[in-house]
Amino acid sequence: MPATARLEARISVELHAMLKRAAQLQDRTVTDFVVAAAQDAAQRAIRQADIITLSLADQERFARALLSPAKPSAALQRAFARRRKLMAVD
Repeated sequence: MPATARLEARISVELHAMLKRAAQLQDRTVTDFVVAAAQDAAQRAIRQADIITLSLADQERFARALLSPAKPSAALQRAFARRRKLMAVD
């Protein structure tokens, strides 16, 4: 049997009644209904955090930057030269 953890929450009587009714409508236990709803909400929140949404203008700007990257600045070139020097193996 997989390991489990317990989750407890204090909720209003009204919310409990709503959850109970919703669970009955889906022919599920309240626990099963709440766990499934919490899992769906957690997956949705994680997906939203992992996906970057850009406006159309930002999408075009991003694509242009990928297709035609800017030339490295003098400071960036110096930083790469320092890195090469530090990483050089004798």
